[in-house]
Amino acid sequence: MKHAVGTRERIIEVAKQRFHSRSYADVGIKEICDAAEIQKGSFYHFFPSKRDLALTVIEAFAADWASGFIAEAFDPALPPMERFDYLVDAAYFWQKASQSKDADGRMPGCLFGNLALEVSTKDEVLRARLSAFFRLARDRFREALEEAVERGDVAPLDTTSTAEAMLAYLEGMILLAKTQNDPELIHRLGPALRSLRIERQQ
Repeated sequence: MKHAVGTRERIIEVAKQRFHSRSYADVGIKEICDAAEIQKGSFYHFFPSKRDLALTVIEAFAADWASGFIAEAFDPALPPMERFDYLVDAAYFWQKASQSKDADGRMPGCLFGNLALEVSTKDEVLRARLSAFFRLARDRFREALEEAVERGDVAPLDTTSTAEAMLAYLEGMILLAKTQNDPELIHRLGPALRSLRIERQQ
């Protein structure tokens, strides 16, 4: 059983790295098996298809981020609006560190954004899972905004729409930075995130 757990985790780790640094479509099952040093039979023992592996990778990344810098950024001990500053800084330093580790010096961008662009019009199951992740991320933003309004740190606003706009801005900023292969763009544009406001409908 211990060996089986190790095999499954190797498959996931290989897929996480390759799906993120390249693309879902570009990485085949044979490549994953070769890198994980397993036979195809072992792959299919754990994952009926590459889609099933991708769903697991999405969940694994979401868990890593939720317990990592997302948890740190949205620490209740931080003033709510400062959480967004922390989030931008964390995204910047993570992308910069990932770029320095890449053999070709490429910035990987956001796995969730990368996959959403690639598969949303091709695979409804993957699209739905990614959409669920983005809703969870939006809710973290919304909760921080609601707290900021309650504290009087910001004027009353449409917290749900503003949270969606902030998430869209963050994802778009990371996408532009990836396109230019320049994490400094995140550092330069990031402070504007907390200035976004969408007024409540009367």
